[in-house]
Amino acid sequence: MDSEEDMLDAHDMYSGEDDFYSDDYKDSDDDNDDDDDGEPDYGFVEEDADDSAMIASHRSQKNFCVLREEDILRHQMDAIERVSVVLSITEVEASILLRYFHWSVGKVHDEWFADEERVRNTVGILEKPVLPPSDDTELTCGICFDSFPPEKIASVSCGHPFCTTCWTGYISTTINDGPGCLMLRCPDPSCLAAVGHDMVDKLASEEDKDKYNRYFLRSYIEDNRKMKWCPAPGCEYAIDFVAGSGNYDVSCLCSFSFCWNCTEEAHRPVDCITVSKWILKNSAESENMNWILANSKPCPRCKRPIEKNQGCMHMTCTPPCKYEFCWLCLGAWMDHGERTGGFYACNRYEVAKQEGQVRPGYDETERRREMAKNSLERYTHYYERWASNQTSRQKAMTDLQQLQTHNLEKLSDKQCTPESQLKFILEAWLQIIECRRVLKWTYAYGYYLPDHEHAKRQFFEYLQGEAESGLERLHQCVEKDLLQFLNAEGPSKDFNDFRTKLAGLTSVTKNYFENLVKALENGLADVDSHAACSSKSTSSKSTGCSSKTRGKGKGSSRTGGS
Repeated sequence: MDSEEDMLDAHDMYSGEDDFYSDDYKDSDDDNDDDDDGEPDYGFVEEDADDSAMIASHRSQKNFCVLREEDILRHQMDAIERVSVVLSITEVEASILLRYFHWSVGKVHDEWFADEERVRNTVGILEKPVLPPSDDTELTCGICFDSFPPEKIASVSCGHPFCTTCWTGYISTTINDGPGCLMLRCPDPSCLAAVGHDMVDKLASEEDKDKYNRYFLRSYIEDNRKMKWCPAPGCEYAIDFVAGSGNYDVSCLCSFSFCWNCTEEAHRPVDCITVSKWILKNSAESENMNWILANSKPCPRCKRPIEKNQGCMHMTCTPPCKYEFCWLCLGAWMDHGERTGGFYACNRYEVAKQEGQVRPGYDETERRREMAKNSLERYTHYYERWASNQTSRQKAMTDLQQLQTHNLEKLSDKQCTPESQLKFILEAWLQIIECRRVLKWTYAYGYYLPDHEHAKRQFFEYLQGEAESGLERLHQCVEKDLLQFLNAEGPSKDFNDFRTKLAGLTSVTKNYFENLVKALENGLADVDSHAACSSKSTSSKSTGCSSKTRGKGKGSSRTGGS
């Protein structure tokens, strides 16, 4: 049996962690004994809803910024203007330089002042034309070789003449080929002179101009390592991210939250590698093979997997094989009869096992099948709960939208309360959505938690269970308790109590989940440290007991000697 000290140490570990992760629950128990429903009143302090920020943007708002299209254009123009002024070049040339150096103003300055001539030749901004201007009344196009008056001829910094019709076709073809049009060069094969957006604006069609401008806009984000487009379908916002906080979760204005590092949906407290493995596992054929291995057996003749879908053990393989065999021992059915147990049982395997005549590999096959079945059951356990929380989260998002579009105004009218003072309900729904996301990913965390770390697994499941319990209280309060006020005929005197209760539950749940995320991201290090402290405590106790025993021994010997 465990000693009393061991039992106290175990109790201290859980009680100490419980104080850390759910201190709000502890504090609330001391304030009030009961609420109107007979449940513990957690003594929540009513928060000013008008001062609360949206939960979706609470975290990490200091390390990222959402950019609209107009913001991106402004950043582009600011960069172009800065380079143009500092280097004393045109804005067209500045945009070519910035595009070549991935919109890094600092890189442009460094390279330009280090070796201006090399940069000009590399990028295609020629200081002098290759062909000097001609005074001829007609010039020959370098593509169609027809003669045109000077006003029908156009060229870039190199001076190679091409007619406007050929220019238009050349630009249009390049734009339709994709974003490579931003690095467009002179049509002359031997020339590297760059073609700027001024030529596009002058000669391209309106449709091609729109495409080019779209590519030009997107290049500012796609060439910048600190910026990414929001991966939500149809979203045109970009995220400007500042590294250093260790938190990669960002929230777009379209309400989609994602991980900056891997662009999957936000997945704290699980790291990107675990998310990648989990997503791959959910979609991989390996799970199908596990199911086949766990729920089917190969036909002894043709080796095709067969699923048992009826009660008796008499199996018949599908055409053209049509082999009849026993499901239990995989032997030919013609060898079965009364002595083997008939249609519903088979003792051939047990008899053969006793006689040492089991088919070679049968035990190994059964062992693999059992392992696959256990693995599948374990995966199913975690996946079902992962998917269930995802479904609940999507339902909460739908309910929030319903509240914003219909129920908030209705509630405001019935309770005679301005909508600005009902934001605590929106806060609760946003917190539920966030907590469902966190809780969902804790199941992926639990699936990959090593089996041999029993203390961590036990503590993790305890924290996860407390999180589920707290979230269910909040979800039930905002989902069901709110209905009585929506369906009321007029203002209710209990509405202020409901406000206090819901705001408090939201605050407590938020704090608990934040601590849960920190603990899981820290690898449940508290368990290791507590185990080390317990080990030292136990060791010191043992040492103390030993020294006391030795002291008594010496004392008795001295007494005997005297």
